[in-house]
Amino acid sequence: RPNSMNNYGIILNEIGLKEALSVLQSSIAPVARALFPVEGQSLDDHHSFVVSYKPSEDKGLDMHTDDSDCTLNVCLGKEFEAAGLTFCGNAGAPEHRLQSIQYSHARGRALLHLGRRRHGADDITEGHRLNLIMWNYNAELRRDPKFRARPFFVEKSRPDPVCVSFTHDRDYEAIKGQARPEGHEKFARLAWCPPPAAEYAGFEGTAGRYRDLLDESID
Repeated sequence: RPNSMNNYGIILNEIGLKEALSVLQSSIAPVARALFPVEGQSLDDHHSFVVSYKPSEDKGLDMHTDDSDCTLNVCLGKEFEAAGLTFCGNAGAPEHRLQSIQYSHARGRALLHLGRRRHGADDITEGHRLNLIMWNYNAELRRDPKFRARPFFVEKSRPDPVCVSFTHDRDYEAIKGQARPEGHEKFARLAWCPPPAAEYAGFEGTAGRYRDLLDESID
């Protein structure tokens, strides 16, 4: 598996392509610095892989953030229908789960975004889509204690349904008006977003991973 969420693909660093892909990283570094002066200031390492989407395999990908500072996403092909990316806000921001951009993949086109930007892959309806993903890392940024202590602000409102994650969000059922997908029911107990201190007014949801903490506060 190329990462913890995709079931189909290959890790390119593990088949001898890391050095070649480091050349690609060097070529996008000036763009990353221009777009993201903090996260993209220095790109020192990367985790690169290819993901595969088919209607009969991984159709899409739940809302998430990447374990990266800047992510490069290149559409390699092949032929496909209805397979875009939905972007919401940056993790921890008041608009974290409010929709911001709808992006459509095209073969040979790439985009660069912050790893902490919440996004999800829309379901493919026909064909086969392959994407090269490069998670870029800024080692100096990650050594900074402030990196690990980023605040999570109170959400400004109820999230947009399209931005809600069945994997991560405590209020999935309340916002979507439906149960979590079959086979993913366990995430109701493991969900973490939003943290209790960041709940918007009128929040309704499961206790998730905070059940012991919330039980103590009720006592």
